[in-house]
Amino acid sequence: MAEAILPKNRGTRQLFKNPVLEKLSRTHISIPLIIFFTYSTTLLYWSVTHTSLSPKFTVLMFFAGMLTFTLVEYLAHRYVFHMGTYTKWRAKFQYTVHGVHHEFPKDKERLAMPPLLSVTIATILLLLFRLVLGDVAFAFLPGFLVGYALYLSVHYIVHVYQPPKNFLKALWVNHAVHHYKDGEVVFGVSSPLWDYIFGTMREKK
Repeated sequence: MAEAILPKNRGTRQLFKNPVLEKLSRTHISIPLIIFFTYSTTLLYWSVTHTSLSPKFTVLMFFAGMLTFTLVEYLAHRYVFHMGTYTKWRAKFQYTVHGVHHEFPKDKERLAMPPLLSVTIATILLLLFRLVLGDVAFAFLPGFLVGYALYLSVHYIVHVYQPPKNFLKALWVNHAVHHYKDGEVVFGVSSPLWDYIFGTMREKK
């Protein structure tokens, strides 16, 4: 098991010796948000103009996609981003995809998925959902991608800005607990729903 990563509130780390790869591993938060919202809008337009899905069913599938993303967010964060690092390969992979963020949580350029990876994953999801869901994918995937964009927004905001003095402050507190007190709890960033369901919510004292 790898040693615990101590967070540093300043600085960054070079992940790749190749300057092109290093540049591709960083992004401004606005770029993936634009990609996902544009992708989602285009798919919804296609759904309206090229499928026979009813408006009510389209809206239902859109929100089903958003809810599904919150579960995928939780599972990926818990079991992929925080995988056991009992081999050198797993330790390197985990640090590259997530550990570096835990070490430098204030590094704004590594708070979102890089653009090239964003487009690639969105396209793979489109092909996969189209194969499984047929035309329903054009309503379901936009909700999934909007859920992803909202997650990225929340994740960026809780790392960059001070918490508000209202009920949304819980998002800041939950994520701070995950980063600075116990990395094995509170895996949901955009929603605590699945932490409550699977028993990984922080204990309130």
